[in-house]
Amino acid sequence: MSGTIETTGDYLVIKALENGVTLIGLTRGKDTKFHHTEKLDRGEVMIVQFTEHTAAVKIRGRAELYTKHGKIITGE
Repeated sequence: MSGTIETTGDYLVIKALENGVTLIGLTRGKDTKFHHTEKLDRGEVMIVQFTEHTAAVKIRGRAELYTKHGKIITGE
C-alpha cells in the first residue's frame, strides 16, 4: 500500500515532570538523523510508537517513561 507506514508495535508513554521536556525522534537506516521534535510541559503526556522510520527517541528533561519493560524516570 502506498503511503502506509509499518509499525513495530512498541509504544512509549512519556509524561513530562517539568516544563520544556524535549522529545527528539531519530531515524532508522545507515545514517541516524533527527526527524521530529516535540516539547512537553509539566503534566503533558505523549504516546509514541516506533515505525519503519523511527528507531529511537531522545528525551531531554525530567519525565516519566512507561514501556513494556517498566517505568523509568529521566533526568535523575
